[in-house]
Amino acid sequence: MFKQELKQWIYSAAIRAFKTIAQTAVSLITVGSLFTDVDWVGIISISITAGIASLLTSAAGLPEINEL
Repeated sequence: MFKQELKQWIYSAAIRAFKTIAQTAVSLITVGSLFTDVDWVGIISISITAGIASLLTSAAGLPEINEL
């Protein structure tokens, strides 16, 4: 049973982290910027940091997983 709960937590946490990464990247891209003017390295590093923070926050608990 623990294995199934762990699998569900990893799946849910990964989805949250991916959504956080995508939302952070979209928010950092300035509207009207040229493709070449965007600081892609900065956007990627900030987005990955936000994803790591999301995973650490998920360690405290995920509301979509039923706690026993």
